[in-house]
Amino acid sequence: MTSDYLLEVKNVRAGYVQDVDILQGVNFQVKQGELVTVIGPNGAGKSTLAKAIFGLVTPHTGSITFKGESIVGLKSNYIVQRGMCYIPQLANVFPSLSVEENLEMGAFVRNVPLKPLKEKIFTMFPRLADRYRQRAGTLSGGERQMLAMGKALMLEPNLLLLDEPSAALSPILVTQVFEQIKQINCSGTAIVLVEQNARKALEMADRGYVLESGRDAISGSGLELLNDPKVGELYLGVGSGH
Repeated sequence: MTSDYLLEVKNVRAGYVQDVDILQGVNFQVKQGELVTVIGPNGAGKSTLAKAIFGLVTPHTGSITFKGESIVGLKSNYIVQRGMCYIPQLANVFPSLSVEENLEMGAFVRNVPLKPLKEKIFTMFPRLADRYRQRAGTLSGGERQMLAMGKALMLEPNLLLLDEPSAALSPILVTQVFEQIKQINCSGTAIVLVEQNARKALEMADRGYVLESGRDAISGSGLELLNDPKVGELYLGVGSGH
């Protein structure tokens, strides 16, 4: 029987040190084309979950399936070839290469003409088109985040994992980056958004998960979590004097 889910994580325990699990039995699903947000306090395991999905941390127990096939134990480059991309919070572009060269590096595993792909990215991110010859290291934080997303989209992935894309950005750039994420999702790419900016992330999410101490403590639609008093008090500054 085929699953309804593009990505399914079941009872995953994982960590960086033997016998010390940061993820304590996480369950997590993403349907085709969905935007799913993961929120929670620092140290809850949000980034570890993204890394476990992308093969950067190997689960000690549990299963992770993508397009109905197990990806546990696969190296990241094989997971990319299956149609998943991961954008880490830091070190997500090649600073010494130009914007255009970064995009070309993004498609290194593909044997297809790159010009139409680049044109598509430049249409989506006009700021990158204006700076296509500029070295990535000289871009602003927001532009760099856009380039990281554009580089991943050169692979035309089915699923994009974003780890804290709004970190250290000014409020106006946060808005721009979130608009781009929504646009990418509307074009058919499923997105997992690990994000500290809980309110903004939940406002545009189909579904959300709250991680606490390495477990999926609360889950529901983005709207349900926004209106959940416990989530509001802990993560949205509601009813706590703000």
